[in-house]
Formats: sequence, structure tokens, C-alpha cells
Amino acid sequence: MTSHNFEYSRFPEQILQWYDQNGRELPWRQKGGQYADPYHVWLSEIMLQQTTVATVTSYFEKFLHNWPTVRDLALAPLDDVLTAWAGLGYYARARNLHKCAGVVWHKYGGEFPNTEEALLDLPGIGPYTAAAIAAIAFDKPCVVIDGNIERIICRVFQLEETLPAGRPAIKNHAAKVTPIERSGDYAQALMDIGSSICRPKRPDCASCPVGDLCSVKDSGLAEHYPKKAPKKAKPTKGAVVVWIEDADGRVLMRRREEKGLLGGMMEFPSTEWTEKAHASPAELGDLLNSLGGEDQLNDCGSAPEVKHTFTHFHLKLLPRIYRLYERDSIQSNHLSWIEKDKLDQFALPTLMKKVARSVLSGQNELKL
Repeated sequence: MTSHNFEYSRFPEQILQWYDQNGRELPWRQKGGQYADPYHVWLSEIMLQQTTVATVTSYFEKFLHNWPTVRDLALAPLDDVLTAWAGLGYYARARNLHKCAGVVWHKYGGEFPNTEEALLDLPGIGPYTAAAIAAIAFDKPCVVIDGNIERIICRVFQLEETLPAGRPAIKNHAAKVTPIERSGDYAQALMDIGSSICRPKRPDCASCPVGDLCSVKDSGLAEHYPKKAPKKAKPTKGAVVVWIEDADGRVLMRRREEKGLLGGMMEFPSTEWTEKAHASPAELGDLLNSLGGEDQLNDCGSAPEVKHTFTHFHLKLLPRIYRLYERDSIQSNHLSWIEKDKLDQFALPTLMKKVARSVLSGQNELKL
């Protein structure tokens, strides 16, 4: 379908008509012409990154119960926020959530700015989230485009651009059909349609409110759009992770640096994650000595290997178990001794929960 034949005004009209009758009822939404609370929109959008609506709903309600306003969230201890976030993954989002709440409270008096430009300056808010908040909470005519909307636009216009390089061109097409009014409702409508109708696989073209405008309806080609560049093979990294336990059943943990993967989260110490077999004896010895000394530890063998996949690589960790001879021989400000039957009270990343399960398997001491 060529652009000069496309009836651009009909597209948003039909989308909004569908939304008024079929849009999902979600706890962070307002319908009937009312604007949603910016705090609710922001919180839900951060949670929905890399996570499904079904999973997010209970977390959203829990956060609102714990921290009803952005001020409450800003003044909450970071560890409390990380603990409440546990299970949603991508913990950098939680750290930025807390940091952003602080900026909104201290710099803006608890009121979110209402423009894309100002929102983009806040921690953890990128182009999509800024556009979504501005459109949904403040009715700004923003071009909101996420994976669902991207897919719809590519199919309707049968765009041949390949992701991710083709995103600017796709956004240009999306801008042509974004309405000046009700752009927030329009964006949420497209999200709903992408989730339930214009699905990645087996789209329900018969139920689509813009099927009459779509270039690929009934062509059998819908699943071929959007076009994607071939994925690069993920490398596999390996390391040794150490479980050091004292006579009182406490386990040694440390907090990762704030920046980077799993930043700010608690972890069982490990050698460096590298693209080779598990760490050499020398590397393991260096780690143990950095933790207080290999000569203070009794080697109790290994636990089953732990496998985990991150966005860009696979990881294999081999847990090695040690018992500490002298309970006070390891002292450091960045290390913590945690009772192993209370590990579930901490915001451990999924990877570290897997390590704990591997070491404690068969002991029935911990449900993680």
C-alpha cells in the first residue's frame, strides 16, 4: 500500500473507536477522557520494560501500597525498594526508579515535568518512556512507539526496514498517524491491539480495527514483519562462585558496584566472568585471599553448576563451598555475613537465588 493512497486520518479514528469499547482496564489507567496520575504512569511504564502486564499488576499494587506517592518512594531506603522489586529482574530499573523519585521530589517538588525533553533528563527514562508519560499523563501529542506499536506500523505499511537500524524510518511512519488529541489513549490502544490482536505469531487479523487499512492482512506475510537483522550468537562466560559459611550458619556476601550488570545487588563472591572455562586455581586463590585468606578456609567441595542467561551472554557458575575456621578472621566494610535461613529476606537477583538453591539442594533449609 503506497503512502499516497493511505487514509491517514482514518487510522487513529478507528483505533480510538476500538479503544473506547475494548481497551483493557488496568490499575494505572484512566479512561473516559480523564488523565492518569503521572506517578502511576511512570511507575507502570518502568515496571513494564521487559515484563508482562500480568506480572506487573501485582507489583504495581504492592508499590502503591508501600509508597502511595513519589515522595514516599523517594524517602524509602533503597534496600526496601530492591526487596519489593525482587522477581521483576533488570535491577538497574529499580535503582533508577528510586533515584528518579528522589529527583522528582527534591527538584520538582513531587510533580513530574510534563514535556518529553524534561522527562528525558530524569534517571531511567528513555525516549519511549518519556513520550509515553507525556502522552498518557499530560495529553501531549507525542509519538509513542514500543515493540507492539512498531510491529503494527511495520505491518500496516509493509515496511521493509530491518530492525534495529530501521527504527527512525518506522518512527517517521508512526508520526504520520499519531493524532494531535488523545495521543495517550491512542498509544495505549495500539499497545492493547499489539498484545491481543496484532501478535508476533498468529495475528488475529479478522479482529483488527484497522484491517481494512493494512497492507499485509490476509496475505500470510504478517509474521514476517517487522524485518529483523540476524541475531548474533550469544557467547558463554564462566566463573567460580564461592559459598563461605561460618560455624553459626552465616554466609559471606558482598554488594556489587552500583554501575553495571546487577549493580548494587548482593552477591556471593565470584571470580571474574570470562569467556573461558571456569577460573584457574590461581584465580580462585586470589579471590579467596581477597576475602580474608585461603588458609582460613576448609574446602568442602563443589555444588552443581548454575546456568543463567543474560541479554547478551550465557553464564555458567561453579559453586565451591568452604567452611571458615575462625569466625572473625574475615572482616571488611564491603562484606556481610547473612544467616542462610534468612537469605529469602534479601533482594537477591535470580542468579544468586540459583546459586543458593544449588548449594542448599536437598537440605530443605531455604525456599528461594
